[in-house]
Amino acid sequence: MSAFSGMNISASGMSAQRLRMDIISQNIANVNTTRDENGNPYRRKAVVFSEKDATPFQEVFLRTAGVIGNGVKVTRIISDNKAMRKVFDPNHPDADIDGYVTYPNVNIVQEMTDLIDATRSYEANVTAFNATKNMALKGLEVGK
Repeated sequence: MSAFSGMNISASGMSAQRLRMDIISQNIANVNTTRDENGNPYRRKAVVFSEKDATPFQEVFLRTAGVIGNGVKVTRIISDNKAMRKVFDPNHPDADIDGYVTYPNVNIVQEMTDLIDATRSYEANVTAFNATKNMALKGLEVGK
């Protein structure tokens, strides 16, 4: 595996984890949003990852070169369909006819745990990127 493909794999992981942290931050920011632009409560969002696609020639070439992967990409951002939280508050402007307000299906504990996981994954990719960069630099110093 070349140093540049290792750096590209780490960079794709950093980009994916950065987007994941952005989506988690959006979930946390909207934990009490009872009405979005469509008049519905906010729904929790999640990021779906998959391996980056490679062209058929690139796949064969990379397999013969001993490269295991191509990196990661964000396939899509999905809305979580878990049940929404209902709280009795008849004085709230978004209360239904029975006095219940529908709050988003965002769990702060889960979001903070996911945020820690995404941060650690980002840091692991930074460490791998820096290690690959340092190996390439040491390789350039061999001829000195």
